[in-house]
This record gives sequence, C-alpha cells and structure tokens, in this order.
Amino acid sequence: MNTTPSPVPPKHCADCVLRRQPGFTSVTPEQLACIESFRADITRVRAGQAVVPEHRASARLFTLYSGWAFRHKSLADGRRQILNFLLPGDLIGLQAEFIDEATHGVEALTDVQLCVFPQDRLWALFQQQPQLGYDLTWLCASEEQLVDENLVTVGRRSAAERIAMLLIHLWRRAERVGLTGDDGGIDFPLTQQHIADALGLSLVHTNKTLRKLERLALHEIRAGRLRLIEPQALERLADYYTRPLRRVPLL
Repeated sequence: MNTTPSPVPPKHCADCVLRRQPGFTSVTPEQLACIESFRADITRVRAGQAVVPEHRASARLFTLYSGWAFRHKSLADGRRQILNFLLPGDLIGLQAEFIDEATHGVEALTDVQLCVFPQDRLWALFQQQPQLGYDLTWLCASEEQLVDENLVTVGRRSAAERIAMLLIHLWRRAERVGLTGDDGGIDFPLTQQHIADALGLSLVHTNKTLRKLERLALHEIRAGRLRLIEPQALERLADYYTRPLRRVPLL
C-alpha cells in the first residue's frame, strides 16, 4: 500500500510541476488560460479504488497529476486484463466521450491526485483552441499505437520478452515525466499479479520468469523500486528498438 502522500495539483495551471518537465509540449498563455478555465475540480482516489468504474457512464475526464493507475477490462468470472498503466500527465476517460459508457475501468494503483474536466465542455475546447483539440486527437492516435504494440507483445513475444518489454517501456515513460531518482531507478508499485494481468501470463509463470531475469542481472526490483542495470541487453532481449520518446500534450 502506498503511504507517501501524492502531490496535490496547484490552484493555477501555471504552477503545475508537470509542465516543467521536458517530456511535455509547451502551450501558449492563452491555451494555458483555456485549460485552467476548463478544469472543474481536483480529486483524490485511494489505491485500489475506481477512478472510472467499469461499464458505467462518466461525465468527466481526468489528467493524472500524481501516482499510478491502470486501465482494465474484466470477464464475468473475474479474470482481468490490464490494458495499460497510467503515469502522471496521462489523460483518462476520453474514450468514453464517444460511446454511451466506459467499456473499461480505471483503478488507482497507488493513491492518486487528478485534475477533473467536464466532458460536456469538450466541444467548446475544440472550438476555442483548435490546437488543443488536435493535441487530444494526437493522444487518441498514440493510444491506438500503444494497443498495437501491446497486441504484438501478448501475441508473439515470449514470457521473458514480454516482461523485459514492460520494464523498459514503463521505465522510459517514468523517466520522461521526471520520476527517476538519484539512483537511476523509479518507484515501481506493480505486484506480480499486475504484471501477469498486463501480459496474459499466469502468476506462477510470471514469478518464474522474473526470477530468471533477475539471475541475468539485467534489472533489479527491490523495495518497490525498479532499476535497469543493463538496459541495452534488456532491450535486445525484448526485441525493443530505442526511439526517442516524443514530447506529449498535457491537458
């Protein structure tokens, strides 16, 4: 369980610490004022609680300000597929704008703080700031690309390749938003069950594969932190080709 209080979003978007990170695109003062007027509230969700309940209509969008969350779909017998993990700066709930209800759920992996935006003002945002509308469209396209990559991972990569891919991808995303520490590692709140649910593996297979990778000394997970010891070797194992992660829009 996460015991460290999550940073709270500031009153004014100009004071947002995420916007100081080089991984996010810059906005004009006019665009920033529009985003601030669009934001309706901030909210906190405890670890293990739903940010977006599965199969329920939601009238809100969220930007994850601090903490980790994940999108998931569940089957009738309780089996769960984690679709992707959400880090600070990620937009939540845009898919539900175009359908009657959320076809997936979003759960807080740690305690999270979120900025809240009303969906019924989304069209006005597109009209007033077309560039911000384009940014939201880009985020949708980026999400589709992530789904493609996840399909390749689950469908064709071996268990070791899947886990290596997940570790590299999450570490690079965390690095982009300034979450790496002085030790070069990142907080890593995932349990083996989360990894198994994300990669379509059994818990036993996940445990065995993680121990196999640890013996190769390519990475280290200790006390809730992930550190990459031999990132290039881990990339080769995952058949992962390093590309600069482009800067992403932040609502």
